[in-house]
Amino acid sequence: MALYLLYESASGYGLFLAHGIDEIGQNTEAVRNSVTDLNRFGKVVKLAAFNPFESALDALNQQNAVSEGQMTDELRNFLELSLPKVKEGKKAKFSLGVVDPKIGSHIQEETKIPCQSNEFVSELIRGVRLHFDRFIDNLKPGDLEKAQLGLGHSYSRAKVKFNVNREDNMVIQAIFLLDTLDKDVNTFSMRIREWYSWHFPELVKIVNDNYLYAKLAKFIEDKSELSEDKLEGLIEILGDEDKAKEVLEAAKASMGQDLSPVDLINVKMFAQRVMELAEYRKKLFDYLATKMGDIAPNLAALIGEVVGARLISHAGSLTNLAKCPSSTLQILGAEKALFRALKTKGNTPKYGLIFHSSFIGRASAKNKGRMARYLANKCSIASRIDCFSESSTTSFGDKLREQVEERLDFYDKGVAPRKNIDVMKAAMETAANQDAEMDVDKETEQSTKKSKKKKSKDNDEAKADDKENAVSNGDAEPKSGKKKKKRTLEEESKPAENGKENGLNAENGTEKKKKKKSKDVEMEDVAAVSEGKKKKKKKSAE
Repeated sequence: MALYLLYESASGYGLFLAHGIDEIGQNTEAVRNSVTDLNRFGKVVKLAAFNPFESALDALNQQNAVSEGQMTDELRNFLELSLPKVKEGKKAKFSLGVVDPKIGSHIQEETKIPCQSNEFVSELIRGVRLHFDRFIDNLKPGDLEKAQLGLGHSYSRAKVKFNVNREDNMVIQAIFLLDTLDKDVNTFSMRIREWYSWHFPELVKIVNDNYLYAKLAKFIEDKSELSEDKLEGLIEILGDEDKAKEVLEAAKASMGQDLSPVDLINVKMFAQRVMELAEYRKKLFDYLATKMGDIAPNLAALIGEVVGARLISHAGSLTNLAKCPSSTLQILGAEKALFRALKTKGNTPKYGLIFHSSFIGRASAKNKGRMARYLANKCSIASRIDCFSESSTTSFGDKLREQVEERLDFYDKGVAPRKNIDVMKAAMETAANQDAEMDVDKETEQSTKKSKKKKSKDNDEAKADDKENAVSNGDAEPKSGKKKKKRTLEEESKPAENGKENGLNAENGTEKKKKKKSKDVEMEDVAAVSEGKKKKKKKSAE
């Protein structure tokens, strides 16, 4: 049976045919010895086909698919064209050797090409990798190294950029920094207590809090200058009038030594540094709480932000924590004690990091192991919900916390807790209601945004119209001013002209009336003459 070898290089896919496999008898030692010698290895393995990648982006996509055990269309076409065709109903007379069994199984499922992946095939492909540049004729020296370097950089960059656990890394770094800050703040606080106690030793017994002590050391400075004028400032810092008066009285009768101004300045600066560290620690805790609320809300609601972050950091990521069984999660952080117990055949530890939870501290001594086992079970459920659920909600974490509280009451008072099925149903209902409310809120927000956009557009259009009107009015102002002046002058001149015209009209009217009267008289005279002539004619005719 012929054996073909599939090799995925940085420059393209290579298909090699291995000769004389039956003669070797698939002896890995013989292959391992012949790999380094090209003359011997070249007689066994020969290049059958080569499909170069079109571009660096194509190479990256192909390698991403191969690393995930997926066969691309390009690889499928290359195999179907290069390998001998198998008739339907008959077995193939060849097999394909691959390095990764995942991609081999996928190729066999999709194309029915028989694949194998074993130590013998791995040794053959190792030889192909070693002498690959000799098999390709048109490959120049140095091209393969450049392609490998470029593909390696792009592949690593893509893996880092699209890392699934990139948000978990922020939580891991934050919890590590928080633990470091706690140690540093405690160490620096002890140092400032020792340093300032040489000057004011009585203050240590009055104020126990490290942050308040550093604040008071900065405020008081020289105890000899502390008077009742500073009483209000002491009350603001301590929040208690009795303690403030006690500090005043202790300063008056203090047995500490005097410090020089330079020493007091250094103490003040160091106290300021300690205060800044303590304030930054508070901000970092708020940041960690918000990140845990985004990444693992149910785990944070169940066991707290700090303990949940410690579990994630110890497991490596939220995905790794979700994969852990509850028995592993229970003793997470107590590995040394576990292996010591296994080595000495003693009692194994009952709890690890989850011991810092308040639930185990509230349980009685005989029930601490039971409580740790039950709490680890619920933490495992919460971590899996946070890791694999699409929507982030705290409803499951709140219900799981209620279950742990009920279990505590059961151990102490004997009150029967609810069943897990009923609690999970209630949690699913609350989660569904929250999702519905979120959808409604989104719709209302979108509608309000649209209405605001419309209003803003209308306002902009109105403003634009006002501006245009204002501009047009501004341009017409000098002309309108001239027009107004002309109108006023015309109006002033009109009355005089009207007076003249009226006078002329009156004269013309009198003249017209006279003419009319004269015409009427003439017409009457003419009519009388014509009537007289007619009468005379009648008389003569008679």
